[in-house]
Amino acid sequence: MHIQESHWTSSTASASAVATSGNGRDMGDGPRSTPLRVDAQRNLEHVLRAAREVFGELGYGAPMEDVARRARVGVGTVYRRFPSKDVLVRRIAEEETSRLTDQARSALGQEDEPWSALSRFLRTSVASGAGRLLPPQVLRVGVADEVAGVRDDEARVPQQRQAAPAGPELRLVEQRSAPAEESAADDPGAIALLDVVGRLVERARTAGELRADVTVSDVLLVIATAAPTLPDAAQQAAASSRLLDILLEGLRSRPTA
Repeated sequence: MHIQESHWTSSTASASAVATSGNGRDMGDGPRSTPLRVDAQRNLEHVLRAAREVFGELGYGAPMEDVARRARVGVGTVYRRFPSKDVLVRRIAEEETSRLTDQARSALGQEDEPWSALSRFLRTSVASGAGRLLPPQVLRVGVADEVAGVRDDEARVPQQRQAAPAGPELRLVEQRSAPAEESAADDPGAIALLDVVGRLVERARTAGELRADVTVSDVLLVIATAAPTLPDAAQQAAASSRLLDILLEGLRSRPTA
């Protein structure tokens, strides 16, 4: 059912020209004086859900018009909540980074075995689809500080590139650059994610269960790459699980002869 846009007064429309979270707070400098109206809150939830789907399928380069169509609202409604695409991209990226961080902390706290903790984090994250929405600056984080002697130009994690078509139904999600991209060092959410994933990696590496050359960047890239897009949800889940099994096998250390 098409969601009709609400009629706003000029003063309300002006006050609503910043992105607003579900608890009624702005993405701007201060809190809202009043909570969102029920229909406005509903539209916001539809826009956020649509943005996750569209950006997850097409990358952060997808236009705002695609988000509006998926949300079944006018593009003006999207811009009333998010005055620029940068603001919407940042909101989605921050939410997905936070979700990954929570998943990593959960695995770290609930699994005593280092490899079990790391593999649990990877399986949970891939199943949730969060890797499709990782900020590009997180995927590009350098590993030179983790592995001594690695040249800076070798330490960068490349963005995913569109794979050559393997058939009419299978493609890999391309991680396209977000507008106004910042470095991971400037993003507190990214710093928190890299810190907790770093602990998972270090534990597994110290236990001898993870290859010594595997870095945090590699682990995050696994999450981003184990995300094939198929038209059938069951096929997509099965393909993603199989791909992750293969990637996990490649991460594990091998006993020396």
